Amino acid sequence: MSRTLAAILGGAAGVMALAGAVVFFLWCLYHKKTVSRTSETGSSETSVQVGRHAGIELSSQEARRFEMEELGLATKGFSEKNLIGLGKFGEVYKGLLNNGMIVAIKKRPGAPSPEFVDEVRYLSPIQHRNLVTLLGYCQENNMQFLVYEYISSGSVSNHLYGVGQTLDGKLEFKHRLSIALGAAKGLAHLHSQTPRLVHKNFKTANVLVDENFIAKVADAGLRNFLGRVDVAGPSTQVTADEIFLAPEVREFRQFSEKSDVFSFGVFLLELLSGKEATEPSPETSQNLVEWVQKTQDYTNFSTIVDHRMGSSFTAEGMEEFIQLMLQCVEPSSDRRPIMSYVVMELDRILEKERNLTTVMGEGTPTVTLGSQLFRATK
Repeated sequence: MSRTLAAILGGAAGVMALAGAVVFFLWCLYHKKTVSRTSETGSSETSVQVGRHAGIELSSQEARRFEMEELGLATKGFSEKNLIGLGKFGEVYKGLLNNGMIVAIKKRPGAPSPEFVDEVRYLSPIQHRNLVTLLGYCQENNMQFLVYEYISSGSVSNHLYGVGQTLDGKLEFKHRLSIALGAAKGLAHLHSQTPRLVHKNFKTANVLVDENFIAKVADAGLRNFLGRVDVAGPSTQVTADEIFLAPEVREFRQFSEKSDVFSFGVFLLELLSGKEATEPSPETSQNLVEWVQKTQDYTNFSTIVDHRMGSSFTAEGMEEFIQLMLQCVEPSSDRRPIMSYVVMELDRILEKERNLTTVMGEGTPTVTLGSQLFRATK
């Protein structure tokens, strides 16, 4: 009888083991199917580890996959009337989605690629008040699309030196400081990511402003979509884009947070002068970047200050702004500050400038633009 009982118990244990194995197999099969739905087509609720960003868990729900039909309807068949720009990625269209949201849609030829989707899923969760949000993507008919939030008032470059600038009232020194601070915060937020995200294409044209003139940095990580892009080496004639590249990028293709800082310094120079940094400096053939790197006497800087700023700013605030700009465009990357320091300094200068100068046109300016604007330094 004991042998019979043992046989019964053994058989029951075997059945339980077999049932457990079946349950485990079914769970594995379900898990595999769930993860597979987070591919190009899918919308699973499961988080997955994505491509080159292994170790960072991202939900596929954070990046929307748009249908090409919807994007076509949003842009009226990608009509030329909706074409608002042409960038490194391709054509840029203004579109109106079914839900009433206005978006900017970048379009280019390109075969479907999982790396493209991985990059979107990596970038779209990185959101900040001073960054243009990447909403989603589309890959159909050998075309690739990136869908961004639409920023209404265009780029800072258009307001500074574009055709038909109409917002002179927004170009006072305090307003430019505020724009610089917003852009610095956006760039600093990119650098705070793990792993750190380098913009690689920061320039004045990629700093947009909304209806309240809040600065938003655009095209963060766009070079990652483009793959290897050749960078021109040193030359006497540099283009408007190349002028923003740090020396180590132009010579060795070494992108880093410090190369972004150099680009930001050139942006500060354009805010100061109201001109493209490729413009020749006063009385020399050097471009403005080369000129400021070699100029030691602050009295000389009064010749490049944009006259549209008027005179309602302090000499001290302007000097500190220029000193910060010079630190950012240091040829040596080791001598440039980090973006968190740049944010802190711009915040301090702006706060002091607001306290010391006139507000909304009341009172009198504290300084007068002219040869005595800056103190001579060694």
